[in-house]
Amino acid sequence: MTIITLSLPCTNPSFLSSPKRFKFNPQSCTQLFSTSSSPLPKTKVIVIGGGLAGLAAANHLNSHNIPFLLLEASDAVGGRLRTDIVDGFLLDRGFQIFITAYPEAQKLLNYQSLNLHKFYSGARIFYDGQFHTVADPLRHFWDSAKSLTNPIGSLVDKLLIGSTRIRVLTKSDEEILSAEEVPTIDLLKKLGFSDSIIGSFFRPFFGGIFFDPELETTSRLFDFIFKCLALGNNTLPANGISAIPEQLAARLPSGSILLNTKAVSVDLDGSESPRVRLQSGEVLSSELGVIVAVEEPAAVQLLAGRSGPVPKKPVRSTVCLYFTANRDQIPVGDPVLFLNGSGKGIVNNMFFATNVAPSYGPPDKALVSVSLIGLYESESDDELVGKVVQELSSWFEEKMVKEWKHLRTYRVGFAQPNQCPPTDLNKNPRIESGLYVCGDYLTSATFDGALVSGRRAAQSLLKDRASLRLKNLVLF
Repeated sequence: MTIITLSLPCTNPSFLSSPKRFKFNPQSCTQLFSTSSSPLPKTKVIVIGGGLAGLAAANHLNSHNIPFLLLEASDAVGGRLRTDIVDGFLLDRGFQIFITAYPEAQKLLNYQSLNLHKFYSGARIFYDGQFHTVADPLRHFWDSAKSLTNPIGSLVDKLLIGSTRIRVLTKSDEEILSAEEVPTIDLLKKLGFSDSIIGSFFRPFFGGIFFDPELETTSRLFDFIFKCLALGNNTLPANGISAIPEQLAARLPSGSILLNTKAVSVDLDGSESPRVRLQSGEVLSSELGVIVAVEEPAAVQLLAGRSGPVPKKPVRSTVCLYFTANRDQIPVGDPVLFLNGSGKGIVNNMFFATNVAPSYGPPDKALVSVSLIGLYESESDDELVGKVVQELSSWFEEKMVKEWKHLRTYRVGFAQPNQCPPTDLNKNPRIESGLYVCGDYLTSATFDGALVSGRRAAQSLLKDRASLRLKNLVLF
């Protein structure tokens, strides 16, 4: 057997320093590891998965001085929140926006060190051959006033948006996430919204958030997101979306994160302590338990059916295409999200990332981010690039768009868990004593849901530990 140990990389000395100085360097990942012939150590807790949920669980354990090992199969932490550096551009792997009003994130993250850059509080919608602005009246009053007569919904629709805002703000998050539910599309119709505003605004905007243009996602999630949008800002971290998991990882002890370490099974049978078998054939043992913090399909495989039946729902997928341009080759300088309200074409939304956070590209360059919903498996990357360029040439000046250079395409097969009704957004993370699960599929399919689920899994483990200690004291 070999032991995988974590040591400080000479190329990245800030790994163990404060979150403000932490900067993850994917190129130096392999230098985090060395091998020896010592037997594998036994640790208090094993956390499988280095996404937001796993990192949140690890941070909670660390705050209670519980030793742990976090196993991450890939070359970096983050899960779905990864950022690549390509030709000086920061490319998030898929359309990612961080909402500052997420309640769990406010408790756990240092927003100042993330250096968050705000989007415009509203959107520009391509409808009937031209753009129309929708704006938050509390943040952009005059823009909102000018939009009262535009064709994106009637005056009644705009008043209904205001009443919906009041409705969600008067409810607690717990009330929202446990309320009676219907598909979002049914809620919107019940509230009285017209087909016009549903098609031109709600489908591209919330459909882009849920990766669900049919708006079949639970009304619970719609209300939660609507409330967070009312209270906070849409943002991007200056160093890319991966800065969020990297900040959480930087707080953890030296040697506690093992990268490039894939778990293939979890075994509790016939053993006093849960064991994790690695792809290498090695086995890790834990004294207190294992927290499985991977996507639901992967968790089902690891747990060999212990987690119960998995609902048969289609996964949420997306394609994100990036283009580069000179700064004078883009039509606007505003940090605004553009939505396709026409009901035609394949583009759902797009924005100029360097308008939001200039650090996403070199000083003289612009980064264009375009999102599609679905995988488009029957079409090649080149075919999608051609269709997107052709479509956006009808949005903006054709000559300008055709000067843009394609940089990279990301096809994200599992962008988000499907949360159509029926849902349970407060699932118990405890499978059995010593075995726990976490991930946004157990709570809300949001950054916040992942953070909450990680904390709950760690709390459940600690509760079992306290109960066992009490039982042992009584027996003694």
